[in-house]
Amino acid sequence: MGLEEEIEELREEITSTPYNKSTEQHIGRLKSKLAEKKEKLEVRQQSSGGGGGYHVEKHGDATVALVGFPSVGKSTLVNALTNADSEVGSYEFTTLDVNPGMLELNGANIQLLDVPGLIEGAASGRGGGQEVLSVVRAADLIVFMLSAFEIEQYDRLCEELYHNKIRVDEEPPRISIRRKGKGGLRVTSSVEQDLDEQTIKEVLRSHEFINADITLNEKVDIDRLIDGIQDNRVYLPSIVTVNKTDLIDPSYIDTVKNDLRDHDLDPEEVIFISAEKDKGLDSFKERIWEELGLIRIYMDKPGRGIDYEEPLMVDQGSTVEDATKKLGGELQKRFRFARVSGESAKHDGQQVGLDHELADEDVLRLITRK
Repeated sequence: MGLEEEIEELREEITSTPYNKSTEQHIGRLKSKLAEKKEKLEVRQQSSGGGGGYHVEKHGDATVALVGFPSVGKSTLVNALTNADSEVGSYEFTTLDVNPGMLELNGANIQLLDVPGLIEGAASGRGGGQEVLSVVRAADLIVFMLSAFEIEQYDRLCEELYHNKIRVDEEPPRISIRRKGKGGLRVTSSVEQDLDEQTIKEVLRSHEFINADITLNEKVDIDRLIDGIQDNRVYLPSIVTVNKTDLIDPSYIDTVKNDLRDHDLDPEEVIFISAEKDKGLDSFKERIWEELGLIRIYMDKPGRGIDYEEPLMVDQGSTVEDATKKLGGELQKRFRFARVSGESAKHDGQQVGLDHELADEDVLRLITRK
């Protein structure tokens, strides 16, 4: 029996086994074996040249990947927003390679990736899916692009991403594991767990942890526990946009909204657009900006004044030290102090150190040693 068949057999057994306290350990072992088999399959595919993935060099301040099934309108959207020139057609699989475009947004350069349309089974390699998914893993934000007439695609897309170790709109499990030389397994939890200690230890042993201390700082199920143990998952934020709204009859709007609710999507949070007719694109860009969580820092450059044209882009919560790292060179070593004006400062020109947290549109001047 090949790895693919073993994986499918394990999935079927997990699905057919009712979950309760008496089967908990068994299911935990099955899911651990499944994760192990999938890792082996991925390594085999990569070594045989079947899963190397597209290589798209990252440019700009952030990267956004458009994820959707074929012919949902990703190429049309990227062309409408950027300087890309992606072939557009009304038939499936028009885009056969990843096509990047650059969106200028609030002074930031946002790289949009028009990736080939996903199909079911992509995580297992169908339709070049693993290559596509490898690009998605490297993004900073996922945009789920759905057709107004096929909202059910959302669940299928999420499933494909999940099988490729991409966790959407989740935080990493608050789990820490420390290997040790002896003493067996010791489980410590700051919250009451539904999983019993023996099940947790069984899952750890199946991942070759024999002597280790594991600390759980959240309530976990078996899937979250395995995610925390394997530590090779990618956690990405997402937004959902519904395209082709120009084709929706007004009487069909309520049906679309009900379809969204049926798939646990809030219609008020979803962005409705028509890439073909350039409708809703301003709201779409605003939402991208919000989700990326970037802030603009205007650098006060000695002898040249404040540069409002090309702000330094850093993440929300960044400090002066983070800004010096982003600027590079020897600024961190030569740093004496900084002067900040703006929302984060108590007054204009406040003198601050490396640990000062910056706010959007602050003006920053670095004072360095010669």
